[in-house]
Amino acid sequence: MKNAILTAIGGAAVSVAILAAGYVSGMASPATAGAAPQVVRIADNAPFSSAADRAAIEAIIHDYLVKNPEVMLEVQDALEKKQSEAQRVAQQKMIESTSKQIFDASYDGVIGNPSGKVSVVEFFDYNCHFCRGALPDMQALVKENKDLRFVLKEFPILGEDSVKASVVSMAFNKLMPEKYADFHQQLLGGKGRADEDKAIKIAVSLGADEAALRKEMKDPTIQQDIQSTYDLANKLSISGTPSYVVGDEVVFGALGKKVLDEKIANVRACDHTTC
Repeated sequence: MKNAILTAIGGAAVSVAILAAGYVSGMASPATAGAAPQVVRIADNAPFSSAADRAAIEAIIHDYLVKNPEVMLEVQDALEKKQSEAQRVAQQKMIESTSKQIFDASYDGVIGNPSGKVSVVEFFDYNCHFCRGALPDMQALVKENKDLRFVLKEFPILGEDSVKASVVSMAFNKLMPEKYADFHQQLLGGKGRADEDKAIKIAVSLGADEAALRKEMKDPTIQQDIQSTYDLANKLSISGTPSYVVGDEVVFGALGKKVLDEKIANVRACDHTTC
């Protein structure tokens, strides 16, 4: 990001220099009374009419930036805000166009009220330390908001163990969706690394038939559904866990219950006003 910002700032300086060069060139020959203005044409392959012009303009820019270094910070801040806003707008459009896949994919687990008016979607990995730390936030939000659907998207990005744990999770959700919340919270909240064996053990303890579970795990649509989530995350610029979609906004990272509360309140407010 810093390299991109510095490149952009450098580009802006060059643009200023080019404009300044044009101005200097235009002033190179003073007009005489009744004569047409004399403008020195800049060659197509050179932004400056002469080496002297270039040196003079570079000196002006250099001196100004040295005397006013805070300008660079202002430019950086403005660029970051512009990039952030552009990303936000792009994400809003993508959320709108992929809304059904985000909020209502049949293969996602749901905790809380399955018919709730407000949905929070979490992209998570069973071996994500930050997802584990955010688990109490989800539990508290579901408890406090009776109209909340908490949609859980399997996004295993932390190795083969994570992928295998997600396969067990999705198979279990197909067989016993009414027990999915217990399964999810036990596997994500457990100690040590989540893997296939640990996931199967929890599933069986909750009443799943192991043979039926293992058969369901071989269903190729599970891998296809995981790939669909990878593709969706890419479209939303999500590369880490946990990440959330609340309303028309993507929230990156485990920012805490207070932040999610605010996002949920914004969604509710939009139900009564034009957002």
